[in-house]
Formats: sequence, C-alpha cells, structure tokens
Amino acid sequence: MDTPTTSSAPPIMAKPGESADAAALRGAILQKLTYDLGKSRLGARDRDWFIATALAVRDRIVDRWIDLTRATYQSGAKQVYYLSLEFLIGRLLRDNVSNLNLLDTLRDALEPLGVDLEKLRIAEPDAALGNGGLGRLAACFMESMATLSIPAFGYGIRYDHGLFRQIIRDGWQREYPEDWLNDGNPWEFARPEIAHEIGFGGTVEAVTISEARVKHVWKPSETVQAVAYDTPIVGWRGAHVNTLRLWSARAMDPLRLDAFNSGDHVGALANKVKAESISKLLYPSDESASGQELRLRQEYFFSSAALQDLIRRHLRVYGDLRSLPDRVSIQLNDTHPAIVVAELLRILVDLHDIPWDEAWPITQKTISYTNHTLLPEALESWPVPLMERLLPRHMQLIYLVNAFHLDSVRLQYPGDGRLLSSVSLIEEGHGRRVRMGHLAVVGSHKVNGVSALHSDLLKQTVFADFHRLFPDRLTNKTNGITFRRWLQQCNPGLTSLLVDAVGPEVLDDAGALVKLKPLAGDKAFQEKFAAVKRANKQALAALVRDRFQLRLDPDAIFDVQIKRIHEYKRQLLNVLEAVALYDEIRSQPTKDWTPRVKIMAGKAAASYHRAKLIIKLAHDVARVINSDPTVRNLLKVVFLPNYNVSLAEMIVPAADLSEQISTAGMEASGTGNMKFALNGALTIGTLDGANVEIKEHVGDENIFIFGLTTPEVEKRRREGWQGQRAVDQSRRLQEALEQIEAGVFSPDDPTRYRDLVRDLRGSDYFLVTADFDSYYDAQRAVAERWRNPEAWWKSAVINTASMGWFSSDRTIAEYAQEIWNVPVKR
Repeated sequence: MDTPTTSSAPPIMAKPGESADAAALRGAILQKLTYDLGKSRLGARDRDWFIATALAVRDRIVDRWIDLTRATYQSGAKQVYYLSLEFLIGRLLRDNVSNLNLLDTLRDALEPLGVDLEKLRIAEPDAALGNGGLGRLAACFMESMATLSIPAFGYGIRYDHGLFRQIIRDGWQREYPEDWLNDGNPWEFARPEIAHEIGFGGTVEAVTISEARVKHVWKPSETVQAVAYDTPIVGWRGAHVNTLRLWSARAMDPLRLDAFNSGDHVGALANKVKAESISKLLYPSDESASGQELRLRQEYFFSSAALQDLIRRHLRVYGDLRSLPDRVSIQLNDTHPAIVVAELLRILVDLHDIPWDEAWPITQKTISYTNHTLLPEALESWPVPLMERLLPRHMQLIYLVNAFHLDSVRLQYPGDGRLLSSVSLIEEGHGRRVRMGHLAVVGSHKVNGVSALHSDLLKQTVFADFHRLFPDRLTNKTNGITFRRWLQQCNPGLTSLLVDAVGPEVLDDAGALVKLKPLAGDKAFQEKFAAVKRANKQALAALVRDRFQLRLDPDAIFDVQIKRIHEYKRQLLNVLEAVALYDEIRSQPTKDWTPRVKIMAGKAAASYHRAKLIIKLAHDVARVINSDPTVRNLLKVVFLPNYNVSLAEMIVPAADLSEQISTAGMEASGTGNMKFALNGALTIGTLDGANVEIKEHVGDENIFIFGLTTPEVEKRRREGWQGQRAVDQSRRLQEALEQIEAGVFSPDDPTRYRDLVRDLRGSDYFLVTADFDSYYDAQRAVAERWRNPEAWWKSAVINTASMGWFSSDRTIAEYAQEIWNVPVKR
C-alpha cells in the first residue's frame, strides 16, 4: 500500500500571488487522493489524480445541487422529466470545471503538483451511454435545461458496458464490451435507498369492489429492483444544477442458497444474471426472440422506475396526483419510453384508484413525445403475444385506450375503415403488433419533430392521419447543440478569437455570433481564423500519426463524415466518390489536384451486416489508395475506430468539410451538421433534416447542396427506380462499381462486394447511384472553392457567425414555453 502523502513528500505550499481558491482546491485534491483513494502523491497515476480532482470538483457542486433541489419543491416549481434510453454525456471533468468557471483555478492548483490537466482529462473514460445523435442531444438538452435554470431530472439506464467498444481487425468491425465503469465513476452518487420494484409477466386478477366497479390487480411472476445512481448536471456559470438519474438492475434474490448448497453453483445465480442483463448493454441485438424481449424489458424497466420515482416525489410534496400536469412535464425522447403511457395509466387507475375519465386526461396533459425518425424500423412495434406475456396489464390498458380512441375516430369519420386501420394502436397485418409510436402520439398532448422538414414530413407521411385527427398536436422543435461543449471546450483557440473579435458576451449569448459577419471578408481576420483551423488539424493529424502510423497533410482539405453507419446516411456514396477520384488522379497525373483527406468514423449496429460490410469496404479502399505511390498524397482515406464524444471533440474543430449526405427525407435533423458549421466547416449535403435550415441561415453561396429533393426521392421510388439507369449514364460511377465488383479492392475475396454492387444496380433504395454524379460535381466545386482561400475562409467565417440560432438553449427555451409551460431564466 502507498504511504500517506504527509510522509512521502513535503506539503505543497501556496505560491506567491496565488489565489486562495487555487490553494484551497489543491488542498482538497490532495485530501481526496490521500483519504478517499489511499494514495500518495509519489505513487499516484494519472487515473488517481483524475478521480481525486473529480471528487474535489464534485464537492463544489453538491451544496448548490441540494439547495436548488430543495428550493424547487419549496417554490412549487414545475419540473421537467426527460426520459431517454441514451445519454451520451462524454467526459465530464472539463465540462463541469468550465461551467463552474474553475478552469484557470484548477490549472493553478495542479501546476505545483506537477500534474497536467490534459492528462487528467484523457484519463477519464468516455461514458458509454449512447450510440450517436439521440444520446448526445439528450446530453446537450440536460446541460441547457440547467443553464436556463429549468428544474429537471433526466432518467435513463446505467449500462454496465453501454454501447460496444469498436475494434477494427483486418477492416472488419468487432464488438467488445466497453469498460467505462471498471474504475468507478467519481461523478455519480449511488442511491441504494432509492430502489423501485419492476414487475414482469404473471397474471391480472379482476377483483370486484362493488357492482359498479372492478379493480384489476397485476401479480407479476418476476420482480427486479431498479437502483438509482445520480449525476449532477451543471449549467453554464453554475446557474443551476439538475440531476441525471440512471437506473441499474438488481435481482430481488441474488443468490438461491438452496441451489448453491446442493452444488448447482451456476444455477443459483440464474435470477441475478437474468435481472442484471437488463442494464448490461445498450441496444442488445433484437434478431432473436430473446433479444426482442430484453429490449422491451429495458424500456419498461427504466420507464416504470422513472414514473414510480417522480410520483413518489410528487405525492410527498403535493399529496394529490390530480395536480400532476400542473407540476410535472414528462418528455419522451423518441419511441423507446412510449410504454410510459400505459404505465402511468396503470399507476393512476390501479394503484391510486383514480377513475379512467380523470386518469386519461392527466396522462395526456403530462406527457409529450419527440419523434426522431421516419424509418419504420425505428418506430418500434412489439408482437402482441410478447406484450401479453411480459406486460399483461399494460396490454389490457392498451386495448382499452385503443377502443376508446377508435370509437372517437369512428364517430368523427364514420365508415372510414382505412383511417381506423391506419391510426389503430394495434397493427393487424403480418402478425399483430403494438405500435409504440402510435401509443406515444395518442397519449401525449404535444408531439414534435426535430427539424422543419422532418416535422412537415411527419404530418405528410407516418403521422398524416393523426395530424388529420389532432391538427394542433404535431409541432416542430429544431434540434440544437450546447455551445459550451462544442465550441468553448473543444475549440478554445476559436473561442479566444471570437471573444477578441466580438467580445466576452459571445460566451453567454450564442446570438452574439452574428456580430462576426462584418469580419467575414476581412483578410487579417481570415488569416487568424485559418491559423486556428490549421492548429486543430495538426492536433488531429498528430493523433492519427500516433495511433495509426499514417501521416496527414494539414494543408489538405479535411473532408469529414462521422456518424452512425447506416445505409440512409450514405457512407457508401462517400466511398464511391473516393474510388472515382482515385481513378481520376491516376488517369490525369498532371492535373493540379486539390489534396484531400477523407476522414470517417462511426459504429454499425452489431446485427446490421450491410453497414459492417460498408465499413470493410472503406478500409479496403483506404488500404489501396493510401499505399499507392502514384497518388502522391493527393488523396487519403482514414477510418477512425471506436467513435465517441471524445473523438468527436478532436475531429469537429479540425474539419474543413462536413459530409451531411443522407438520402433526402430520411435524416430527421442531425446535430453533427451544426457542430461542424459552428466550428467553421462548410457543409456538403442534401436538402435533408436541419441542412435545410442551415442553408437558410448561412446562405446558398456558403453551403454545397446536391442531389434529389425529398419529393424527387419519393417520385423515383414510386416509379420503381433501378440504379442501372444512373450507372449507364455515368462513366465514373460505372468504372468505380466495376472495380469494386471485380475485387480490385478485395483481392483476398474478389466476390466480397458483388451483392452490394448488384443491389446498387438494382432497386438502390437509398438512391446512391441517382445522386452520385451530382455529389461528385459538388465535390469538385468544393475543391475549386478551396483553391481560392479568400472565398473559402469568408464562407467558413459566415458559417460560424450564422450558427447562433442552432444553440440547444434556443431549442430548450421553445420546449419550455410551448410544450412544458415552465419559465426560463436567461
């Protein structure tokens, strides 16, 4: 064991002229190192220093956290409860220290100890609680709610391993458990005293109370405990502190002693393993029936725990659940928590004896729902037999809600069988299924999309008939990002430049960025802006060199696409353009080509085989291009593994070009597009999601738009699009596909990509071939703009200056005023 700090090294005294706060913080860190970790200064590793520092910083949060929570209840303020299956919070040290305005103080505190703050930041694991945009949005929203002093709880699952750790072996994605909790999490507080029982299975007994009333009693056959872990979420300048409460699953009876003592040592732990599997992994594969069941168990587990928790708190303070809509607003982040509708009804009707006629309006007035997708597979539905077996009482309530709902529709539109089928909560097609998106719409008072285009498409497509029934229910709340994380923390060089140019108000008011526009054409300012970008590119190039032994030219265009790997996001289109450009460079070696580095990152779902094949293709193409001396470093392709928040914080400030190239009408919003533009990257993209609104804010001349529009995409699909039509009209596309099909990039397995190419020549649902030539031409326009530095940097500055509206503070203020009915403090 390490010797105590006091005997291993002399005490660190305050430096002359040092602030008392820095000295006090240093003392607190040393105390945590010694008495919480049992380590000496001489024996402490970077990880130890990180934990000691995090604990010392956490202490400075707690008093305010407790005081503000108490004040919320004393004032009777309405609270927001944000339910999300993902919270991609990333590393929190820099976030908390920055929001508490302690960054300089902490550096001063650590310097006499010989401790590098950057090493501590890197020593913190990246919390593996999300997959991509959905989870990162939830994290941004939690920070903005605290910044705007909106009392709020976030509810989710404390995954032991979260989303998998992506390892690339021979170009193939391999999934391994993420180990972010191996050394504990110093930011969280375990709350073993806050544990709720979550039931599954069993039977429902009808108990006659009187001639007019029957009470339904659910008797689950299995019960699991949901145990709370709380993480404080600090707003900008410490304005407010909210709570992220994550639930961990525990068995009620973790060990069967009779089985253990009889020699069945493995069977004795079966209940424990089954229960704890609920909070083991984010998005377990649902290819099997057991996988589907686990996904549903996860969703009900955290939804029920959240409702039990907030209702316990509400009753303790207010005493009556009839006031719930006045004191509580529950926001469902996508369809995953939609079972909340049935669970709240069960709690109100079965457990608190509130009549149905009162319980249903309470439910609707309390709940609101954010839809994030138009993809049918993401609008979850569950087989009725699974629901009846796992959640029998909830299935009864869903049938009842559906009966009343359809009766109302039938009265309003008699004889319209198609409409009844369309809006029914039960799909009667190929196997009866419960439509969870429909349940969320019917059970909410407001439903919002996340970009203007997406919200319009919701009204025109998947929820068109609901919009007909409830014309005031569907609304729009365009997503946003927190500028504290995605500008001030990840790009301090640009932040410093903006403060010098605009003034310190830009740190508090994203709208102040617009004052930058008059400087967009100023050559001296452009040079400073470009110098910051180049420094960020050099930092990313150093990371790539150290990890992958690949040298990148910081004077080349850094062309970046980082996001979840999915066919609709069209990483495949990016790779095809790389192949076509590679061919052109080789065939025209004397042409004055613009150097380009294509940077890609993202994870494919473990069961999404086509997406994993696209990752392999990207690696095969990269291997050939990067090793070909005839290319002369004019083109490089890099795929960075294990994409997470921390990696994004390195890539986003270094990007020159932001790839937002999804098939039009399929990306709900995107937030990566906002992060890149904020940091001075130009967008190449389709008119999809928030690209439409970004284009409106930056101007047509400062964005590169290509490809089919949403109506054109739908028209092609209706007409039975065949990709071969585009291939026949495009020499570049034809040659690229022929090379891939022939095994030029996969000599070890020439047939590897034949099915992929066949599908592109065929139905090509995501219209990669249809948009290829337009995309290729847009990329040449990008190269031409790059060759004119004054024009490029003018556009880059205008992008940054135009992003103020895309702050998550603006988004949350709109939710607060138009959906939640809670006040906002700015």
